[in-house]
Amino acid sequence: MQKLIVFISALLFLQACKQKDDFDASGHFEADEVIVSAQQTGELIEYAIEEGATLQKGQKVGQIDVRGTELQKEQAEASINALQQKTASPGDQTELLRRQLAVQEAQLSQQQRERQRTENLVKADAATQKQLDDINAAIDQLQKQIAVTRQQRILNSYNTNTQNRSILSERAPLEKKVAQIQDQINKAQIVNPITGTVLTNYALQGEMQVVGKPLYKIANTDTLLLRAYITGEQLAQVKLGQSVTTRIDQGKKNYKSYPGTIVWIAEKAEFSPKSIQTKNERANLVYAIKIKVKNDGYLKIGMYGEVIWSK
Repeated sequence: MQKLIVFISALLFLQACKQKDDFDASGHFEADEVIVSAQQTGELIEYAIEEGATLQKGQKVGQIDVRGTELQKEQAEASINALQQKTASPGDQTELLRRQLAVQEAQLSQQQRERQRTENLVKADAATQKQLDDINAAIDQLQKQIAVTRQQRILNSYNTNTQNRSILSERAPLEKKVAQIQDQINKAQIVNPITGTVLTNYALQGEMQVVGKPLYKIANTDTLLLRAYITGEQLAQVKLGQSVTTRIDQGKKNYKSYPGTIVWIAEKAEFSPKSIQTKNERANLVYAIKIKVKNDGYLKIGMYGEVIWSK
């Protein structure tokens, strides 16, 4: 059906060229239209779109409710803060071992004095050998405990730092999770992507939205494209960047003219006859071209326009 419409339009265009030769091509104005869609799922709690309104690039025009997602972010941030409370300070543990070592060394010094006194008593037959052996055993035990405590002081800093690194290694994944959630929150804001005019609105405030659901259609109408058709014979008369004159009807007999520039020429014909044998038949080939035209406000999407480049 679409090919048939293009075929009929081209035939009408060729017939018009035969009846009226004061223009070289004709067509309709169009623009690059952008359909803005929801990037998050939720209720549309803010929305300020009206058809015909002019919006600026980067302008916030709506908000989707993502309170649940914000709570997830707060939970992840709380988990990050809790990691610091799980870590231990090497200084605190070192101080505890230092005090323990001081007590053990004081006990050792006391036992060594007691051993000296007991040795003197044994020599004077005032104490037994067993008493001296018990003191020597206690001294030996204290020396072993002191050696262990000193070793613990050396290993304490290393072990604590290793433990802290293991705990803090959970921070990076949580921070990535927070960034991911923040990206979802940002996508809940509906930000207009281009400067242009709202052509169609598809949504209303209070409606539920899902990812990919269209919200509105917008196009930059400051500059329009006139999509026109030319014959195969005319193809040799045009080139990219060529300046031409476009015009629209102004009243019954008058025209309003605009300067334009050819920005696109189709590489293939819109339709082709079954057999091409003569030069006249080659003229039935129709090629599309696009002409960029600065809009002063009078040009509208879908409006009929004519192109003149011959002199």
